[in-house]
Amino acid sequence: MTDLSYPEQGASTTGELPDGYNHLRHRARIGHGRAALEVAGAALLGWRMHRLAGVRIDTEAQRAAPGVAVHCGIGVGPLRAGAPNRVLATVDGPDRYGFTYGTRHGHLAAGEETFLVEMGPDGAVWFTVTAFSRPVAWYARLAGPLLPLAQRAFARHCGRVLAGIAADAA
Repeated sequence: MTDLSYPEQGASTTGELPDGYNHLRHRARIGHGRAALEVAGAALLGWRMHRLAGVRIDTEAQRAAPGVAVHCGIGVGPLRAGAPNRVLATVDGPDRYGFTYGTRHGHLAAGEETFLVEMGPDGAVWFTVTAFSRPVAWYARLAGPLLPLAQRAFARHCGRVLAGIAADAA
């Protein structure tokens, strides 16, 4: 896709994250059983997780799907940063749900993230974020190591949000 701001498209789905980027791998148990998996998967694919985690989502699509443009607003008030992305791929059941999106030009960073909810053979439901990114905007580069720390904190927060959603399914 020509509007993406980095060349390594799809790398976050392979487990082999490219050099020259900050890497993020986060995994958290969020529940147990089919009901927890399905409600968490629907929340992930339907943007609910992001919205409940405090991200402003602007898109015409009700669900993540390949090719869908999504603009994420991160931050508060005048400190809200725009983050244009495009969905590259989705996984839609029966035991895994999720999507990968990559940064488009105008994003404060370059890279991609894969968000995945899956059920293990023991019925445990796991949330995983795999990402690679590097700052592009001058103010993001100025933040230095704070951006990877913020990204890790956001991944943990998303896991807590999904755990709450999954608990409601029990």
